[in-house]
Amino acid sequence: MAKTLIVTPTYNEKDNLPRFVDRVRSACPEAHLMIVDDDSPDGTGAIADEIASKDLHVHVMHRAGKLGLGTAYIQAFKRGLAEGYDRFFEMDADLSHDAKYLPAFVQALDDGVDVVIGSRNIPGGGVEGWGLGRHVISKGGSLYSRSILGLRVKDLTSGYKAFSRRALEAIDIDTIHSNGYSFQIEMTYRALRKGMRVKEVPIVFVDRAAGKSKMSRRIFVEALGVVWRLRAESALGKL
Repeated sequence: MAKTLIVTPTYNEKDNLPRFVDRVRSACPEAHLMIVDDDSPDGTGAIADEIASKDLHVHVMHRAGKLGLGTAYIQAFKRGLAEGYDRFFEMDADLSHDAKYLPAFVQALDDGVDVVIGSRNIPGGGVEGWGLGRHVISKGGSLYSRSILGLRVKDLTSGYKAFSRRALEAIDIDTIHSNGYSFQIEMTYRALRKGMRVKEVPIVFVDRAAGKSKMSRRIFVEALGVVWRLRAESALGKL
């Protein structure tokens, strides 16, 4: 049986983490869950340790500070590759990514897809709870990136994704430069450049009910610059 690792980076998610773990474990009981905590001052790391002490399918990686989303996923993916996992998931711990979609992601991977994207921008997908500003940033950023990079993927900035082992090995995650919002764009773009099969499945993204969003204008601006770097590196044959 294929081994599945679901990775969730955390920073101040004490109110959401127990419910998140329960939902993930119920939806995909055979999977293992890796919580990557960036030394959350609210005690999220201690809560994660307590959960892991009672469930052998839950693991915790503690980091020294707030080091960023991209590096959290890269560290967890590298560990998962070394430990022989076959399928790798990205999920937010703030309950915005509904665990009910996990079986559809698994099925797509089993059908031979290399990268599965939980898409808000295809029929059946959508967003609940956002104001106009967040919609503009998300859809505008995705459209901008698609245009510059010449991609057909409708939701380049989704953080609810899954990768086959083959995809992560092809991408060569040691060479990933992005860390924030742009990490999602770079991972998908590199996978496509390596000939990986990418599929979007519809999800409804629900804005967090507790805690504070990690999205910022600085992260968005960083993503715009990364898109041009990726295009230049592709043109020079460096991807």
